[in-house]
Amino acid sequence: MSSAPRLRLRLLLGLLAVAGIACHDVHFEPHLTEGEIDLYDDLYAVSVADDKTAVAAGYMGAIYTTSDGGTTWLKSSRDEGPSRLYYGVSMADPLRGWIVGQLGTVLRSEDGGAGWTTQQTTKSDYHLFAVHAMDDRRAWAVGEFGTRILTEDGGQTWQDSSLTITLDHPQYVWLTPPEQERVRGGENVFEDVSLNDIYCRPVPSQRCWIVGEFGYIFYSEDMGASWQRAEIVGTEKIDPVVFDFDASEVGDEDAERVRAFVESILDQEHLNILIEPFASEREVRTFVEEDDPTPLFDILDSRMSAMREIAEETGILSDRLRKRGTPPWDYEDFLEDDPEFLARYLDGRVAERPQVSVVIAQNPYLFRVRFQDDMNGIITGLGGVVLVSDDGGVTWRYGSSGVKQALYAMAPGDERAIAVGEKGLARFSWDGGRTWNAPPEEAFPEVFTFMRDVSYEPQARLGLIVGQRGLVLRSTDQGDTWTKVLPPPKTASADSALGE
Repeated sequence: MSSAPRLRLRLLLGLLAVAGIACHDVHFEPHLTEGEIDLYDDLYAVSVADDKTAVAAGYMGAIYTTSDGGTTWLKSSRDEGPSRLYYGVSMADPLRGWIVGQLGTVLRSEDGGAGWTTQQTTKSDYHLFAVHAMDDRRAWAVGEFGTRILTEDGGQTWQDSSLTITLDHPQYVWLTPPEQERVRGGENVFEDVSLNDIYCRPVPSQRCWIVGEFGYIFYSEDMGASWQRAEIVGTEKIDPVVFDFDASEVGDEDAERVRAFVESILDQEHLNILIEPFASEREVRTFVEEDDPTPLFDILDSRMSAMREIAEETGILSDRLRKRGTPPWDYEDFLEDDPEFLARYLDGRVAERPQVSVVIAQNPYLFRVRFQDDMNGIITGLGGVVLVSDDGGVTWRYGSSGVKQALYAMAPGDERAIAVGEKGLARFSWDGGRTWNAPPEEAFPEVFTFMRDVSYEPQARLGLIVGQRGLVLRSTDQGDTWTKVLPPPKTASADSALGE
């Protein structure tokens, strides 16, 4: 992918990563000494091992531990090394677990989170956003550039099964010439997509799931030995707009169909429109002469422009319009290294009739996936997006959160699910994630800061929420009610005095 989209992606990831700390007025160097917490850092992740033990991690090397069910907390120690942002933590049991974070950081604890040692992977250039411990020996970690790594020996070695680009991958045409050469030579070029979360059901289940940006969802039925792409089922669709031979004008009836289609998703900002042009075999034969495809390119481009004009006039922003099959006007630049490039493009543009496909592009940015059992799962994401599945994650449908703010984390319980997000946002669901409402006033404290993670121990006797400025909320009744533990009142007063 070109440098501009990569820069855009990294800026987006950076903004999301620091969203919980962006409103700090006063910045401090991290305090990494072990013991009592005297500066409450932003917390991004928490893992509850049992009803006594939990570990939280976050900003610039912050690791907090509790051994009394979240009543009191201490700072943890780690081995020497640079301070990193920690994005994910997962305890396999009360003693052993992992933390992952910035620039491929992987830490391992053998003593309930009191001490941590660094483990090495081949992903030191990429941020790791989540980790899931299947047991004390096996764990998955995921992150940017399609990173997907597995350990089966307690973290001594990590196997890389990250997403890579092939010759027929849609991102191939956007790679730089050196990257394309690497793909043709059989080398790995990793897909420019961030995988944000991974979750596996406890054994004896064999099911795991991964979610990320661009609506990426994967499921596995063999603990990650193989992965399949899941489908987001949309409710809106439109038949292709058909054209006459060598024509690009849209008829009144088709134009009205496109307008109605666009209007149906205007307020659903996580949905985009994908426009893809096709030609008939006769058009390809007629307008591609002596390997000069530019007359055909003109036709395809005109058809796409007609669709784009109708959509934009209806009110959709241009950045929500996606184009596939755009004519590669610079095709000659690729032919020396890839002689089949043009033929492969033309083969992909042929349809029974000249037409433009106008479909929903499922493009939500997804943060968290959790399953209550092997079949019923929930995903939350940016812009209040909620997806639900009742078939083990093979297909997903949109739920209704009723909000537009980001839902960073979610955890299902026996009777309810809870989702938390930006600016104190909390939502409860009593129907498997299909609908959500604000928690009862007496059940949840008033919070104004970002909440970044929520976790229950396996029996749901203890639940913890963590977030900005060292926020920790605690539940001991399976999520019925939540109380604030950190920061203590005196720290909150000191923050106010600093002009928060």
